[in-house]
Amino acid sequence: MRRTPALTSTFARSRRRPRLTLVVTALAVLALGACGTEKTNADGEQTKPADAVGGRPDAAFTAMLDEIAQSCPPSAPPQAPPSGPAETLPSGSVETAPDDAIEPIAPTAGPEVELNARDWCASALHEERIAQALWDLAEPTPTKVRAILNDLGYVDERIHDLKQSGATTRFFLDLRDKGGQLCLEGSAAGEQTVVDKCVAPATGPFTAGGRKQ
Repeated sequence: MRRTPALTSTFARSRRRPRLTLVVTALAVLALGACGTEKTNADGEQTKPADAVGGRPDAAFTAMLDEIAQSCPPSAPPQAPPSGPAETLPSGSVETAPDDAIEPIAPTAGPEVELNARDWCASALHEERIAQALWDLAEPTPTKVRAILNDLGYVDERIHDLKQSGATTRFFLDLRDKGGQLCLEGSAAGEQTVVDKCVAPATGPFTAGGRKQ
């Protein structure tokens, strides 16, 4: 009869162990799950594509684009180059083309046929304001060129391949907005400054090698 307490105690202890084991196991699973979530989030940040970083357009930058393009037509699709039968000369005309004449070929790629009406109009306005700001720049280093572009409202995220070669600093601007493909290629060289339009990929990150002139 004296063994009963001992047996009861042993039985109670034997029942507590599985419960403790289950609690420890559950805590371990939760801890592993939490670690896995943190790791996934961390990996997600590290593997975020380049065009997703800062993907939200800067409000001031977008406002500047809208202000410049406010006098431009809507984003109508690009117009195809004129085609159709060649115009005939009036009867009795003796005008003939020389044997070695070369007929002009309508472009099939580039800004003329790939930029929409809004981008084509806005590009000229961007080109003018940037060129005027860079013409009087003495010794146009990348740092000075970037500062001028920033003052004009172009954010760093849209400035690409800013490099100096001799007395010239070259750069690209990604001006894609509202589904457009506009970009600019510039070379800052004092009075020899040139800014010209180009075509960026419709989607994805901007790359200088992917633009078309």
